[in-house]
Amino acid sequence: MTESYMKKLSSTLLDAITDKDPLVQEQVCSALCSLGEVRPVEMLRTCEEYLRQHDKLAHPYRAAVLRAMERVLSSRASELDKDTASTIILLASSEMTRMKDLVGDWQQAVSGVLVALGRQFISKVMEELLHRLQPGALPHCAVLHTLASLSVANAFGVVPFLPSILSSLLPVLGMAKQDTVRMAFCSALQRFSEGALEYLANLDRAPDPTVRKDAFTTDIFSAYDVLFHHWLQSREAKLRLAVVEALGPMSHLLPSERLEEQLPKLLPGILALYKKHSETFYVSKSLGQILEAAVSVGSRTLDTQLDALLAALHSQICVPVESSSPLAMSNQKEALRCFTVLACNSPDRLLAFLLPRLDTNNERTRVGTLQVVRHVINSAAAQMEDKKPFILSSMRLPLLDTNSKVKRAVVQVISAMAHHGYLEQPGGEAMIEYIVQQCALPPEQEPEKPGPSSKDSKADSVRAISVRTLYLVSTTVDRMNHVLWPYLLQFLIPVRFTGALTPLCRSLMHLAQKRQEAGADTFLIQYDTHASLPSPYAVTARLLVVSSSPYLGDGRGVVALRLLSVLHPNIHPLLGQHWETTVPLLLGYLDEHMEETLPQEEWEERLLMFLRDTLAIVSDNVWICQLSLELCRQLPCYDGAPQEKNFLYKCIGTTLGAASSKEVVRKHLQELLETARYQEEAEREGLACCFGICAISHLEDTLAQLEDFVRSEVFRKSIGILNIFKDRSENEVEKVKSALILCYGHVAARAPCELVLAKVESDILRNVFQHFNTKDPALKLCLVQSVCMISHAICSSTQAGSFHFSRKAELVAQMMEFIRAEPLDSLRTPIRKKAMLTCTYLVSVEPALDKQAWADVIRGCLHSVMALLPEPKGEDGGCQESLYLDTLHALEDLLTSLLQQNMTPQGLQMMIEHLSPWIKSPRGHERARALGVSAHLLRYFLEHLRVSALVPFHNLGLLVGLFSPRCADLWPATRQEAMDCVHSLLYLQLGYEGFSQDYRDDVVERLLSLKDGLVHPDPAILFHTCHSVGQIIARRLPPDQLISLLLTMFEGLGDHDQNCSRAATVMINCLLQERGGALQEKVPEIVSVLRSKLQEVQGEHILPAAQHSIYLLATQHCAAVVSSLLGSPLPLDSHTCMLWRALAAEPHLATQVLGLLLEMMNRDVPFKESRAFLLGRTPDRVATLLPLSASCALFEVMSTPAVGPAVLELYPQLFVALLLRVSCTVGVQLPRNLQALERRGASPALATRNLEPCSSAVDTLRAVLLRSGSEDVAQRMDQEGGWELLRTSAGHEEGATRLARAMAEHAGPRLPLVLKALACTQSSVYEVQRVTTTAFLAELLNSNVANDLMLLDSLLESLAARQKDTCASVRRLVLRGLANLASGSPDKVRAHGPQLLTAMIGGLDDGDNPHSPVALEAMVGLAQLLHLMETWDLRSGLLHVAIRIRPFFDSVCHGDCEDIFLDQVMGGMAPLLLHLQDPQTTVASACRFALLMCGPNLACEELSAAFQKHLQEGRALHFGEFLNTTCKHLASPQMQHFPDLLGRLLSTCLFYCKSSWEGVRAAAPLLTGFLVLHAEPRQQPQVDLDQLISAFQILLKDPAPEVRTRAAEALGRLVKLA
Repeated sequence: MTESYMKKLSSTLLDAITDKDPLVQEQVCSALCSLGEVRPVEMLRTCEEYLRQHDKLAHPYRAAVLRAMERVLSSRASELDKDTASTIILLASSEMTRMKDLVGDWQQAVSGVLVALGRQFISKVMEELLHRLQPGALPHCAVLHTLASLSVANAFGVVPFLPSILSSLLPVLGMAKQDTVRMAFCSALQRFSEGALEYLANLDRAPDPTVRKDAFTTDIFSAYDVLFHHWLQSREAKLRLAVVEALGPMSHLLPSERLEEQLPKLLPGILALYKKHSETFYVSKSLGQILEAAVSVGSRTLDTQLDALLAALHSQICVPVESSSPLAMSNQKEALRCFTVLACNSPDRLLAFLLPRLDTNNERTRVGTLQVVRHVINSAAAQMEDKKPFILSSMRLPLLDTNSKVKRAVVQVISAMAHHGYLEQPGGEAMIEYIVQQCALPPEQEPEKPGPSSKDSKADSVRAISVRTLYLVSTTVDRMNHVLWPYLLQFLIPVRFTGALTPLCRSLMHLAQKRQEAGADTFLIQYDTHASLPSPYAVTARLLVVSSSPYLGDGRGVVALRLLSVLHPNIHPLLGQHWETTVPLLLGYLDEHMEETLPQEEWEERLLMFLRDTLAIVSDNVWICQLSLELCRQLPCYDGAPQEKNFLYKCIGTTLGAASSKEVVRKHLQELLETARYQEEAEREGLACCFGICAISHLEDTLAQLEDFVRSEVFRKSIGILNIFKDRSENEVEKVKSALILCYGHVAARAPCELVLAKVESDILRNVFQHFNTKDPALKLCLVQSVCMISHAICSSTQAGSFHFSRKAELVAQMMEFIRAEPLDSLRTPIRKKAMLTCTYLVSVEPALDKQAWADVIRGCLHSVMALLPEPKGEDGGCQESLYLDTLHALEDLLTSLLQQNMTPQGLQMMIEHLSPWIKSPRGHERARALGVSAHLLRYFLEHLRVSALVPFHNLGLLVGLFSPRCADLWPATRQEAMDCVHSLLYLQLGYEGFSQDYRDDVVERLLSLKDGLVHPDPAILFHTCHSVGQIIARRLPPDQLISLLLTMFEGLGDHDQNCSRAATVMINCLLQERGGALQEKVPEIVSVLRSKLQEVQGEHILPAAQHSIYLLATQHCAAVVSSLLGSPLPLDSHTCMLWRALAAEPHLATQVLGLLLEMMNRDVPFKESRAFLLGRTPDRVATLLPLSASCALFEVMSTPAVGPAVLELYPQLFVALLLRVSCTVGVQLPRNLQALERRGASPALATRNLEPCSSAVDTLRAVLLRSGSEDVAQRMDQEGGWELLRTSAGHEEGATRLARAMAEHAGPRLPLVLKALACTQSSVYEVQRVTTTAFLAELLNSNVANDLMLLDSLLESLAARQKDTCASVRRLVLRGLANLASGSPDKVRAHGPQLLTAMIGGLDDGDNPHSPVALEAMVGLAQLLHLMETWDLRSGLLHVAIRIRPFFDSVCHGDCEDIFLDQVMGGMAPLLLHLQDPQTTVASACRFALLMCGPNLACEELSAAFQKHLQEGRALHFGEFLNTTCKHLASPQMQHFPDLLGRLLSTCLFYCKSSWEGVRAAAPLLTGFLVLHAEPRQQPQVDLDQLISAFQILLKDPAPEVRTRAAEALGRLVKLA
C-alpha cells in the first residue's frame, strides 16, 4: 500500500511537469526531489516508467524530469540496486541518442544522470556507452560529452577503458564535418588526456598500476595529427580554442620523438593564435603545457623557436590587465609560467632578450619587463645565480625612471633581489638607497599620480609598497642583516630622507635588536671603519628633535625614541640604565594620547627633562659641548619645520645650560643671534626660548650677550644694511627688535626669580620700555608678551612683597592703551590677553593703585572682550576659538585678582554691577561671555569664602533674580553658566549661614543634575528644568530675600530675550507656589507690580504667566488677592479682566473666589440716594462702588469656561444673589466719575463692557446660566426679550416672570435649591427685591414642574407667608401664583382647596377699593380655580402624597462555556488562517485580530506567542513562515486535548481548495503541507491521503500559477505519510 501511494504522488507530480510556468515547473521538480530523498528507488522507477510511457513528451519537460533524477542520484545513488541502476542506464542511454541533433538542456541532463550513476556503477555505464560507439560511425555528441565528463569525474574507472574508446573514435575523426561535433571530440580528447595524466600521476592509488603512457601515445598522436593539421585551420574561433585547449594536455602523451618532430610546426601554430583571439588565456595555458612537455623530453627545437616565443609572451605580459577581468589576469599568470619554463631552459637568452627592454620609451614595455624579471628571479633562482651582477647593472636605468608604475615594479624587483642575495653584491647599496628614497616620498604627493581612471589605491602607492618592502627585508630576510646594519644609519640625518624616518627607525631598531642578541661586539659600531656614518651626537640630536612631533610621518616619534633607546651603547656607555627606564615612560605617555589630544607643550617639556637628565648623567663637558655643536649644525635642516626647529632651539638652550664652559656658551649664543632667521615668527620664538632656558644657569652671561649684541657692530651693521632698502628696512629692524624683546621676556620668565628682581628695572625693563612707542603690530605683540612674562616673574618671586615697582602705574596705563587700541570687530592677536595678564600680575605688587584706576581697568577690559564680534566659522576657526578662550581666561584672572582684594558681599556686588549691563545685553554672545565670567567669579568667591561670623548675604535675592532667568537663554552655553551662578550663590548663602566649605546640600546639588535639561532643544523640557530650578531656589532662599527676588524677576519680564522672560515667569510662579504662603502682607504690592508690568511689557507669554501667578497667590491668600483686585479702578482694563479670569482655572479656588465676591457684593448697600436738586423730584439712586466692582469681577470670572464646576456648586447662591442684584439696581445710576468716563469713551486698553449697574448684573446673571449648563434658559430669555425687560422698571416684573417660566421649562431640577435660597428674601428691606422674588415664585406654579419636583407645598407655603406683605404688588403676585395652580397642577387644586379658597377670599377683602389690583387678581384666580373644586373640598383638605417606586431587575447568566468556546475556536482556526490571504484587506485584518484575541485561550502559550509575534497590526506578515510556526505548535503535546484536530483542519483545507479567491486557494495546500510536515505518527489515521492527492491533482490544473506552485509543494511534503 505504501508503494502505491509513493507512486501515486510521483505520478501526480510528473503529470504536472508540463506546466507552462517556469516557477511551477521548478517547484514540481523540487517536490520530486523531496520524494526521492525519502524513497529514491520508488521515485526513480516512477520517473523511468513515466518517461517510457510518455514517449511524445516534449524535450524541455523530459529534461526537467531527468534533472530531478540527477539531483536524487547525486546523493542517493549508493542506495540503488543493480536492476534499478541498469534500467535507468538504459533509459538515459536511449534518451541521450533519441535525437541526432544536439539538444543542450535535455542531453546535458541525460549526461548528468549517467555521470552520477557512473560514480557508483562505472562498469554498467561504460558498457552502455561503449555499445553506443559503433565502428565506422560518428558517435553521438552527447555520448562524447558524457565520456568526457566521466573521465574527469571518475578517472580511475574510465582510463582502463580508454584504449578501446580511442580505438573506436580515432577511425571516425575524419568523418566529423560539423564544428559542434569536432568541438565535442576536442573536449573529449582533452578530458581523456587529463584523466590519463591524473591516472599516471597517481599509480599508487590506481586500480591497475601496470598502465603506462605508451598505451595511449599512438592513439593520441593520431588524434593530434587531425586536430593540429586540419581542425586548427578552421575559421570557427570556438573550434580553434577547443583544439588549442586539447593540444596542451595531449602534448604530454605524445611520443618524445613525435613531439620533437612536431614542435617546429606546433609552436608557431600556437603563437599565431595570439593574433586571432582576444581572449588568449587558453592559448597561453596550452602553450605552457606544451613547453613543459618539450622541456621534459629535452627538446632542442626550443632554441630555434625561442625568440618568437619570448616576443609573443612578452607582448602578453605588457598588455594592461584590468582586475575586473579574471581571464586576462589568468592569462598573464600562464604567460609568466611559460617564462619560468624558458628561464630554466635558456637563462642567458632570456636575459639577453629582457634586459635591453628596460631602456625603452614605452611604459608598458618597461613595467612588463620588470614583472618578468621579478618572476624569473623568484621562480628560477638557481639558473639566475651567476647572472646577479649582470642583472644588478641592468637595473641602473630603471632606478632613474620617474613613472609611478615603473617605480612600483622596480621596488617589487628589488624585494625579490633581497630574498635571493642580489643586494649583497656590489651595487646592491644603490638598490637599498632607492627603496629609502621611495619611502621618503610624501604620502599625499607622489610624482605622476595615477589618473582618475586608474584603480591604484593608496595602499598600492609607491611609498606604501616601499615601506612594506623595507620592513619585510629587514625583518624576514636574515641574509640582509649585515648589508643593512649599520648602513641604514647614514639615511637618518639628510633632510631629503626625512619622510622615510619612520620605516628607517623601525628597520634599524629591528636590526639593532638582532645585533644585540648576537653579542655586544657585533652591535657596537666601529666609526673608524664606517666614515660615512653619522656621529653619535648627530644621531642623538636628530632622533630627539623629530620625537617632538611624534605623530608626523606615520608616528615617527615612537620609533625614533625606541631606536634611540636601543642605540644607547653607541651613544654613551653611561646612558643604558637610565634610558631603559625613562624611554618606556615617554612611550607610555604617547600611548595615553592621540594626535588630537596630545598636549604639545607638556610633551616637549618631558623630552627636555629627558635631555637634562641625560646631560646630568653624562656630566662630561666635552661631550655636552660636542652635542650642542651638533644641535646648532642641524638648525638649517629644519627650515621647513618651524615646530621642530623651535624645539631644537629649546634643546640648544638646555644643552648650553648644562655646559660649564662660559666661553662656549657665549660663543654659541652669539652665533645664534647672528645667524637667526628673524623674519620667521617661530624662529624668533625659538631663539627667545633658547635664551630663556640658558639663563636658568647662565643669567649674567645671557644678559651680557644680549647687551653686547645690541651694542655690537653686527647689530648696527644689519640695521644699516637694511636701511639701504627703504621699502622693507623698517619691517626688518622691527623683527630683530621683536626677537630681542622676546629674549628679555623669556630670560625674566625662566631665570631664578630672586636673581631677576635685582635686574628687572636696570637691565631688562630699561631695554624694553624704549620700544613702547612702536606702531608695528608684531613688535607690539612681542612687547606685551615680554612685559607679561616680566610681570609674572616679579609677582612670582618670594621677595615680591618687599619689592617696590616704581613704574607700575605707567606700565598698567600702557597696557590699557594697548587694549583700547585693539579693534572690536575681530580678535587677531593675543595682545588683549597678555596685557590683561600683565595687569593681573601687577595687582598685588606695590605700590597699590586707587579704586577709580582699577574701575577704569575693569570697564576697559570688559568692553574690550565682551563687545568683540563673534568670529565667522572659517578655516582657522579652531585657532581663533583657542585665542578667544585664552583672552577670556585672562579677563577672568584679572577680575578674580581684583575681587580677592575685597572678598565681601559688597565686593562681589561691585563686580556683578560691572557685569550687569553685559548680562542683560540684547546680543547673545555678550550675554554668554558675561555669564561665563560671572560664574567664574562666583566659583572663586565660594571656594575662598571665609566667614568668621554669621552675617546676612543681603544681596542674594537680587543676584539670584539676575542670573536665574538666564537659565533659559537662547544660547545653550549661557544657560549652563547661569545654572552654575545660581548653584554658587545658594552655596554662598549656606556658607554665610555657617555651613562648612565641604558641606554638600542635597537640594542644591540637584541643580547639577538639571544641567542636561538646559541643552535640550525642546522648549517644554527647557522650561520644565527652569521650574525645577525655581523649586530649588524656593527651598533654600531666606524669607527676607524672597520679595527682593520676586521684584527682581518681575523686572526680568521685560528682558530682550523672550526665553529669559518666559523663564522669569516660570520661576516667579514656582516661587509663588512653593513660598507664597509667607507673602500675605506683600500680596497688594505683588498684585500692583504685576498689573503695572502687564501694562509695560508686551509679549504673548506674559499674560498667561501673570494669570498663573495670580492663581497661585489666590490659592494661598484668596481673600487678599480678591481684595487687591477689587481695588482696581473701574472700568476694568483688559489685563485686570484676564487676572480675574485666571481665578476660575481651578474649581476649588473658583468656588472660594465666587463666595468672596458674593460676600463683597452683599457687604455694602447696593445704592445710595442723593438729594434731589428740584423740589418734588424723587432722589437719585447712585450705585455703591464695592458691589459694582464685585459684580464686574463676577462677570469676568464667569467668562472662563473652567468656572463651570464652581458655578454648579454655588448655583443657588449665585442665581439668587444676582437676581436680587438685578432687582435692586433697576434705575440705579453710576457714580459721577464713572459716568464721565462712560461719556468720554473707554481707553482701548480698558474693557468695553457696559458699566451700567443693572445691565452689569443682568449680564452676569446670564453668564451664570451659560456656565452652569442652562444655555436653554438663556436662549429662551434671548428669544423672548426677557433680559431687556429685566433692565427696565416697567418690564422688570414681566422679565422675572419669563425667567421663572424658562427655568421651569429648561432647568427644573435646579429649582429646589434656588427656592431654598429665595426663602430668606421675603423679609428683604428692599421692596423691589420682594416683588421680583414673588413674581418668580408665582410663575413657577404655572408649570407642572412644581408638582414633578415635589415643590408644590414649599411654594404654597412661601407664597402664603407673603400674603400679609406691606407691598400691594407682592400680595397681588401671591394671588396670581396661587391661581396658577389651576394651569400648572390642576389635579392638585382639590388637595389645597381650603387654603386656596381662603387666600382668594382674603384677596377680595384687600382694601376698600373694588378696583384694587389685589382684588381683581383674586377674582381672576377664583375664576380659574372654582371649576376644579368640589363642595367637600371646601370643608376639608386632604394631602395626597404619591410615591412611585420603580423596580430594578438584574439578570445574571451563569454557566461554564470554555469547552464550547475552544471547540468553536478550533473549528474556525483553518478559515481564519486561510483568510489571512483574503484579497480584501479589511477581512485579512479582521482575521489577524480574531487570531490575536483567541490566542490566549488556546491552552498553548507557544502558539499564542507566535500569534503575538507575527500578527501585530502594522507588521508585515511572512505567511509561509507564520504557517510553518503555527502548524508546529498545533502538533505539539499541549494540543493533545483535541485528538481529531488534524483531521478537522485538513478537511477544512480541502473545502477551501475550491475557494473563488486565488490567495485562499493557494493558502489551502500550503497549510495542508505544513500540517502534514509536523504531524505525529499517531495522527496518520486522521489523514485521507487519496482525498488529498485528488484535491491537489485538481489544484495542479488551476489557472493561477501560485496555486499550482503551492499544490506541488504540498505534494512533496505528503511523502511523510506515503
